[in-house]
Amino acid sequence: MTNIDERLPVRPGHMEAGELAEPIVAYAAHLSGLGYTALTIKGYTDSARHLGAWLALSGLTISALDEHALERFARHKCRCGGNRSSDRLSSKYVRRVHRFTYYLGDCGIIPKVAPAALVVDPSVARFGEWLRRHRGLSERTIARHVRMVSRLLPALGVDPDAYDASRVRAVILDEGTRCSAAYVKTMAMALRGYLRFLATRGECRPGLDHAVPPTPDWRLSALPRYLLPEDVTRLIEGCDLSLSHGIRDRAILLLLSRLGLRAHDIWAMEINHVDWAAGTVRVRGKRRREVRLPLPQEAGDALLAYLEDARPLVDERRIFLRSAAPYVPFASSNVVSTIVRSALRRAGISDAPSQGAHLLRHSAATAMLRAGATLDAIGAVLRHQSPDTTAHYAKVDLATLCLIAQPWPGDA
Repeated sequence: MTNIDERLPVRPGHMEAGELAEPIVAYAAHLSGLGYTALTIKGYTDSARHLGAWLALSGLTISALDEHALERFARHKCRCGGNRSSDRLSSKYVRRVHRFTYYLGDCGIIPKVAPAALVVDPSVARFGEWLRRHRGLSERTIARHVRMVSRLLPALGVDPDAYDASRVRAVILDEGTRCSAAYVKTMAMALRGYLRFLATRGECRPGLDHAVPPTPDWRLSALPRYLLPEDVTRLIEGCDLSLSHGIRDRAILLLLSRLGLRAHDIWAMEINHVDWAAGTVRVRGKRRREVRLPLPQEAGDALLAYLEDARPLVDERRIFLRSAAPYVPFASSNVVSTIVRSALRRAGISDAPSQGAHLLRHSAATAMLRAGATLDAIGAVLRHQSPDTTAHYAKVDLATLCLIAQPWPGDA
């Protein structure tokens, strides 16, 4: 086949979108509906028009637009026309073209390119479904457990009836030579769950979960990582309320620091979760347990200011959205931790004991304790399942600990 670069030594004066002309017009309207500016839309449609011109010059039709064709487009030395100053395409430019093809797939103009499916053993797939139906775990946690068990399965073997304590122990000890202690601890937890699942189905001998060796980790041995109240105030006051994302970030920081919410709680919060008349907010925590928490006045005012003045006017149930187009919910709860890190940097707090959203959860707990709240009350707000977890915060109440501390043996 003749190379397009050889057939077209002279660059045409302009690009013709060819078969993609009408889809590009609809694509521009779609981007406008998502809130993109005219300049950004032009950049996206220009790259889509380039794809159409390349297809026509290559003698290809829309039906030939697949991953192989897109790879060829990304590598081609451009002679497609127009006033492009470079013959090569940047990675950003190619990503824009890929986004246009995703739009074509959503519209049914071209077949969608399905991502490669993860090959999972049937028993592990049933384990994932068991976690979903009977354990109430989130999809993210289920996917992690399935992935980790799948990694261990070649060493364990496909016949659960042949599992014994020595094999189970050897598998984890072997992983410990290659992975961090934190990763092995999570992997051991997934394996224990898998062995319990198999035992309930009679596929392996019961009690093998006890053969999984513990990972050295002294639970709750360190002091809680928290900020002092004055640092939390600096964090919140550092938000620029002249910007829409500053109003949004202030509401998020107040919810985290006043109610001790998790990053996932913020990410999943929907408009109908807030009961303005009762002054409460509904939160779905771990294991899908829902509770209603009182909404502090300051946090409620900040949330209302975001909803009325800064939140994009889009039909979306989630409360917190991106501040730039497309106006959609955060991709994951990790974005909430990114907001906290940015706030720490703005406030000039360089010695924070941690950088994520959980820092403000710990700060809320310690602030409640110092204000005189009981551990039971703190556990109720933080939604702890075990009182031992809440007792962790008693370590920061040094004044009370001094009253009950016993003298060291041998001291005069």
